Amino acid sequence: MGRFVTRFAPSPTGPLHLGHAYSAMIGHDMARAAGGRFLLRMEDTDLERSKPEWAALIEEDLTWLGITWDGPVLSQAAQLDSYNPALERLTEMDLLYPCSCTRADIRAALAAPQEGVAYDVYPGICKARSMESRQSGDALRLHLDRALERLGGQEITFDETGPTHKGRHVIDHAHAIATIGDVVLSRKGENIVAYFLASALDDVAQGITHVVRGEDLFDFTAIQVILLTLLGHPIPTYHHHTLIRDENGKRLAKRDDARAISKYREDGLTSQDIREMVGLA
Repeated sequence: MGRFVTRFAPSPTGPLHLGHAYSAMIGHDMARAAGGRFLLRMEDTDLERSKPEWAALIEEDLTWLGITWDGPVLSQAAQLDSYNPALERLTEMDLLYPCSCTRADIRAALAAPQEGVAYDVYPGICKARSMESRQSGDALRLHLDRALERLGGQEITFDETGPTHKGRHVIDHAHAIATIGDVVLSRKGENIVAYFLASALDDVAQGITHVVRGEDLFDFTAIQVILLTLLGHPIPTYHHHTLIRDENGKRLAKRDDARAISKYREDGLTSQDIREMVGLA
C-alpha cells in the first residue's frame, strides 16, 4: 500500500489516560520506525460531549510524551458536510432506511434477552420503511442484508497484523448479519454521521495505510470494511494492539481519572516513566 501512514484518533470528551498514551505511542513508534507519517485526528462528532479544552489538553499531553504529528490536526466536527456524499451514495444504492426507534423500543422488541447478549443488534422494527417515509428526527440505518446481496459472491477480507487477531480475515455474510445487524449511519435528529463511518471515510481521505488501535475496537472492523467495499474504497491494514488494564484486569477508560496523563505530569513523572509503565521502554 505504499508508504506507511497511520493516525491517532481520540475523542476529546475527557483527558488522555494511560491506555490512550499506550495506543498513541505504539502508532507513533510504528510510523517512525517505518519512515512513515503519523497523523492526529480529533473524532469529535459527539458535539455535546466533545470540548475544545479536552482537545487542547490531549495535544499538550502528546507533546509531553514526545509524540509529534505530521500536518494539521483534523477535526471531524469541522467537516461534517464531507460525509454527506457517502450517505447520498448509499441512498442511491437503496441501502439505507429511516428509523424512529428509541433504545426502549429496541429492547422491547428483543425476545427474552439473556445476560451477556448485546442489545446493539437491531431487530428490524423499521426495516420495511422506504426513504420516502423519512421524517425529521429519524436516524438512517444500513440495510445490511441488502448491502451484502449487492456485493454478491465478492469475498470481503482485511489483513490484521496485531498480536491477538493476526492474519487475513474473511467476513462471513451470515455471521455479519447475525452479529452486526443494521447499524445506524446517521444519528437521530442531528444528521451527523456515525463515528465509525466517519472514521473509515477519514482514513481514506487521509491516505491511512495502517489503522493502529486497541483490540477493543476489533469488532468494528468488519462493518467498516463492508462500508468501504460498498463505496469502492481501498481497505487499510489493521493492527489491533493489546490493552492496558488495571490490577483487576479491567481495561482503562476515561472514567479512570487517576490514570490521566496530566496527573502523572503533575506528580513529576517523565515521559520515559510512562513508557516504562506501559512496557514500551
